[in-house]
Amino acid sequence: MIEDLDKTIEELLMRELPASLAQQLTVTFATPDSKFSASVSSAVVNLFLYDIRENLELRDVEWTIDRNNGNPVRKRPPVRIDCSYLVTVWLASDPKTSAIDEHRVLSEVMRVLLRHRTIPDAVLQGSLAGDNPPVPGPSLHPGRLQSPGEMWQALGGTPKAALHYTVTLSVPSAAGVETEPLVVDKNIKLAPEIAPAKGAA
Repeated sequence: MIEDLDKTIEELLMRELPASLAQQLTVTFATPDSKFSASVSSAVVNLFLYDIRENLELRDVEWTIDRNNGNPVRKRPPVRIDCSYLVTVWLASDPKTSAIDEHRVLSEVMRVLLRHRTIPDAVLQGSLAGDNPPVPGPSLHPGRLQSPGEMWQALGGTPKAALHYTVTLSVPSAAGVETEPLVVDKNIKLAPEIAPAKGAA
């Protein structure tokens, strides 16, 4: 499922970035460590998946009931999972102008990610196609990283301007379906009236 999300985001960027820019860019999901930065030889948009957690605000505990040929089926609601990416742009250009160029490309990427309230059906890949509820659109928010500086230091990479991009997935619950017996008739039994004992007042 996560790999389908990666492919979906890549498809969204390649479709909606300006054609002249999309032809020059490569989308990657690698860890942006020192080896990665040293290997950059062309224009790259990197989406590093750094956090996966349940979205407790969207947690739903109510089961739903569907009827299949008259047989009611109880379904547990899906678990909503936030996948958070660190989005950066890497260009192999003159260091004096690379920051400005990277910010220009990052701005174009941001426009695409903020364009839709939900990710368009046309770009959903694999298991995400036909997802219900639909895959929510982008959320740019303060990152879940407690210290971005410490992260860059741990990775041994170069600190860069970055977007924190979160997409919420619907993950089906394990053993989340129960078939209920169909109620076709109702029998009401009344207890017989008990006569009072002889001699009772």
